[in-house]
Amino acid sequence: MKKNCIDILTMGCSKNLVDSERLMAQLRHSGYKVQHDPEQTEGDICVINTCGFIGDAKEESIQVILEQGQRKADGDLKRLYVMGCLSQRYLSELQAEIPEVDGWYGKFDWTQLVSDLGAAWDNTLKPARTLTTPAHYAYIKISEGCNRHCSYCAIPLITGAHVSRPMEDILAEVRQLVAIGVKEFNVIAQELTFYGVDLYHRRAIAELIDQMAEIEGVEWIRLHYAYPTDFPWELLSVINRHPNICRYLDIALQHISNPVLSAMRRHITKDETYAFVERIRKEVPGIHLRTTLMVGHPGETEEAFEELLEFTKWARFERMGAFAYSEEEGTYSAEAFNDDIPDDVKDTRLSKLMRVQQRISSEIQESKVGTTQRVIIDRIEGDFYVGRTQYDSPEVDPEVLIARHGNALNIGQFYDIQIDNADDFDLYGTPVISSLSSTSDTSNHNKS
Repeated sequence: MKKNCIDILTMGCSKNLVDSERLMAQLRHSGYKVQHDPEQTEGDICVINTCGFIGDAKEESIQVILEQGQRKADGDLKRLYVMGCLSQRYLSELQAEIPEVDGWYGKFDWTQLVSDLGAAWDNTLKPARTLTTPAHYAYIKISEGCNRHCSYCAIPLITGAHVSRPMEDILAEVRQLVAIGVKEFNVIAQELTFYGVDLYHRRAIAELIDQMAEIEGVEWIRLHYAYPTDFPWELLSVINRHPNICRYLDIALQHISNPVLSAMRRHITKDETYAFVERIRKEVPGIHLRTTLMVGHPGETEEAFEELLEFTKWARFERMGAFAYSEEEGTYSAEAFNDDIPDDVKDTRLSKLMRVQQRISSEIQESKVGTTQRVIIDRIEGDFYVGRTQYDSPEVDPEVLIARHGNALNIGQFYDIQIDNADDFDLYGTPVISSLSSTSDTSNHNKS
């Protein structure tokens, strides 16, 4: 057990990760040694940043809390603190059931933890975060909460209404991160396209991204978690205007059947969804769309599921994730519907949908063989350098593998890579000789 050493364990999404990074910066500024997600926890203090989104995530968070609680009972840990979405939603129940925890903090009151550890929160600290990602990329959280009330989603119950960060604060953070070497900015929010409505009484995401793209040193901007209803179409013009905005948009569509979309309270129809996808592809040629789809929502018939399969075949999403509906207490669907689709039916539908997507993904990846892609190198893994194109978000999307033998590449640098081969998800390539002459490409351009 290491004295004055804090292990921070982050569960769930990249939005939680940003909170952990902010906490780490403050604690290190106060003199603590801080480790993030170490292979083995060994500090005398542990902070768990929990996820409470769906059943599996909640179970995982609780399991980690219990494991660290046992460390404390065994004398291997002095203090244990819990923050994040799970404790925001189930604070009183958790306090009663897990007394080993010394302090519980929700999604928004965790800054008090710094004071409880005998330090003072410093709002002037720059940079305000200690990055846990590779030094060349970061996540930028532009808002909290969500004003949508999709039937199945517990996020508004946890985080409350949408709250945008002031534009000047976000841009200042980007400049601070550029100053320490960050080149790639993955912009995140529960609903990206609602940004600014509460502060500026208009959808201001296009203006924000436009200004962000003008900051010298910003090489890539990638947009995550848009919403199709009331989409701000001016954002597409901004994407087209700036070569350092990745031709990539993460936008969960969930379903295509009108009865299911209505039950989900998505405020969009089948025809509108088809037109939506078609317009994006027309206005931003070559854009890669990532989406999330759901099977097994109450009321999803076999006919509705077949509609979803046909939509997936038509849309040919470059990136797609899918999951089976699970009832979340307190949500509209939990109160209004019976979870009437058996788990084995959900699993069968999910497998069938993902098999369709696997074929699509394989064909799309194969189509890139023979092209040259601009790739940023993330890490070395075994015999390969591992990187990504502008079409690939960290952690969730395909990667580009380049053999180490005969090549000398630098992590965090861009290279032009000729794609030689592909499998269902990943690409394999070799550096274009001319791109090896410089390992510090800082021009705002995308080649693909």
